[in-house]
Amino acid sequence: MTGPSGGRALRTALLAVIGVGLLLLGGGLAVALGIGGGPDTPSADSVDAGFARDMGAHHLQGVEMANMVAERSTDPEVRQIAFDISATQTNQAGRMQGWLALWGVPQSGGDTMAWMSSGDTGAHGHDMADGGLMPGMATSAELANLRGLTGTAFDVEFLRLMIRHHQGGFEMAEYADEHAGLPAVRSLAQAIAGAQSAETRTMAAMLTARGGTPLPAP
Repeated sequence: MTGPSGGRALRTALLAVIGVGLLLLGGGLAVALGIGGGPDTPSADSVDAGFARDMGAHHLQGVEMANMVAERSTDPEVRQIAFDISATQTNQAGRMQGWLALWGVPQSGGDTMAWMSSGDTGAHGHDMADGGLMPGMATSAELANLRGLTGTAFDVEFLRLMIRHHQGGFEMAEYADEHAGLPAVRSLAQAIAGAQSAETRTMAAMLTARGGTPLPAP
């Protein structure tokens, strides 16, 4: 029988394999949909590339938080929504990484959120001039605090952080849905905005039921 440490190692290995598969899948779908190389390939400073790069990084933190739930919560509702978030955002991040690879655009770097507006201020007034976090993202101190919690205290803080995370991601997705050049990118952005809006409402109700109050919106 596989022990706890062996189970974690197996999950880590499986996630690595899934990640590679999703990266390849994203690339394959990009070719099939005609969003690979060619005259319409997005440039590094385009809305399409900026959204794929920044939303991919934003998603990875959401996955990181969601993956904490299995070992820190016994609440079936919290565990279910965390599983859904992790699975969905892992898939979407893989697709966006696949697109970037096909476009020949670096997976990281560039001016964070610059694709949402000109200058040093992101859309809706988010100041990114000093390398600040993207809207809704948790700080390293908030993540460290979350890792130290269990039970109901963890559930409440997880929901608070994830609601704010989704709110920030919604703004990014909404902007990309309106301004991206490629239909496939706009379609994914629209799907993300819709899913995160619905999940935010669900988590807000869950948070209230557990006696918690939301963090200020980003």
